[in-house]
Amino acid sequence: MRFWDFLRIDVSSLTDSFRRNSRVILLTMLSVVLVVCAACAVVFFLSLKGGEQVMVPAVEGKDLSVALLEMQAKELYPRIQLRYSDRPDDKGRIIEQEPKAGSIVKAGQRIALVVSRGVIIEKVENYIGQNIDDVRINLQTLFTSNTVPLLSVKEPVLYKFSQEPAGTILEQNPAPDTSITEPIQLTFVVSRGTQNDQLSVPTLTGRSIAEIIAVMEQTDLIFNFTARAPQNDETAGTVVSQLPAGDTQVTKFSVVDAVLAVPVTAPKGFIYGIFQEELPEYPYPFKITIDVISPTGERREYISVRHPGGPLSVPYLLPEGSMLSLSVLNKESGVYSLSPVNPGGQEQQ
Repeated sequence: MRFWDFLRIDVSSLTDSFRRNSRVILLTMLSVVLVVCAACAVVFFLSLKGGEQVMVPAVEGKDLSVALLEMQAKELYPRIQLRYSDRPDDKGRIIEQEPKAGSIVKAGQRIALVVSRGVIIEKVENYIGQNIDDVRINLQTLFTSNTVPLLSVKEPVLYKFSQEPAGTILEQNPAPDTSITEPIQLTFVVSRGTQNDQLSVPTLTGRSIAEIIAVMEQTDLIFNFTARAPQNDETAGTVVSQLPAGDTQVTKFSVVDAVLAVPVTAPKGFIYGIFQEELPEYPYPFKITIDVISPTGERREYISVRHPGGPLSVPYLLPEGSMLSLSVLNKESGVYSLSPVNPGGQEQQ
């Protein structure tokens, strides 16, 4: 028999043999697959088997160095975060941990530790010469996240007349550089300003509303506006009389009465008006701001003055549909619709 006779394959014979033994072949292949899957599962779960289980130690309130040694003894690893706290003596101590003490975990797991950086400030600042409102805002911002602020202003503060601008802190207790070991209320003596400052009344007669607003922003006086129809050759939209007259010497925040000539019909699309509001009495002149909100929602500052409280009166000529927003010390206290004024001086409601 020649060699290549061995290479001849009887295809039909093999096909018949496969058909006769197909069930055995399939069972054999399935068995192999199951054995391989079982081996993979065993290897997978063996690989997941970690170290021994340990109990998380209680480290809250302990120094970081002590906590690290206790973690090391349990074969646990820390993940450290730094945070300011409310207590000065917390600095360098653990103030939070996760998982909590007593939890059962595997050796080698990471434990989150929050370490105190101490308080944001450690000593009382020198506030003398600063404005009381600025100090209030700064302290509120500084201790927003604190349950109990370390520093706060004791209310009501004490006021007295002085040569310093109104609102200036003249005295404080505790003194500057006092160490903060617990929450402190700061006692302040604040300037009311000079008692009898004299100034000259500006001349408003003949001025337009835009010019009046500019004068009001530069003068520490209280203006009371009324309106009437123009007479003779008076120009509509201007002040036609005032009392006291221009250049009269008066004390700060004296009242100046002014009459505004208002036409029966305003320019198309605009409204003449006088914004009037009764403000509470303030311990010293506060910053009062009025913004204009246009019909499209755009906001712009209209006037900003210092005011001691009481009647507030501001004239305007603004587009119809606008709104006025009144703010005291940068905090909005109300939003108002425009009301046209009639020549008799009263706004139409």
